Amino acid sequence: MQNKLRIIGGEWRSRQVLFEDALGLRPTPARVRETLFNWLHYDIIGSRCLDLFAGSGALGFEAASRGAKAVVQVEQNPLVCRCLKANADKLAASQIKIVQTDAFRYLSGNAEAFDIVFIDPPFALDLAVQSCHWLEDKGWLSPQAKIYVESASNLTLEGMPGNWRLLKDKVAGEVAYQLFVRENAGIGCR
Repeated sequence: MQNKLRIIGGEWRSRQVLFEDALGLRPTPARVRETLFNWLHYDIIGSRCLDLFAGSGALGFEAASRGAKAVVQVEQNPLVCRCLKANADKLAASQIKIVQTDAFRYLSGNAEAFDIVFIDPPFALDLAVQSCHWLEDKGWLSPQAKIYVESASNLTLEGMPGNWRLLKDKVAGEVAYQLFVRENAGIGCR
């Protein structure tokens, strides 16, 4: 079954993208996306973005619509990837690259620095903190990268990289979302 979501800002404002039902796939709600992209307003134009657990593609498509120079969407489900590709084709989104693989297999590859990273893994898998460490430890972040993390509201993100500073955080229903900035590279946990 296909579902729809609407892009809320930028070049493709009000355009719909389709996504497939898949286990653990839970698109970021419109009001959360609106808040997030208000937070990122001055950072998104010309940025390189990584949508690590792309799912519906809501965050990556929204970033591209608002002026990101490049967006890499990583998703392991083949059916979901086909839908992402169809949406990118429909929008003529040449700045979006879709990679069908496991997030950690992708992060094991050759690192390239991203300015903004979206981390929204299936809540049941509890992969957020581990993903953050892989990004930091394997060189995937630009010096002042912004990292968005979405998790279940009842989960506390403990042990985040020590050189990340929390900029903003909110809760909307069962979803907690936080925006971090990477500061000087360093080792340690908080």
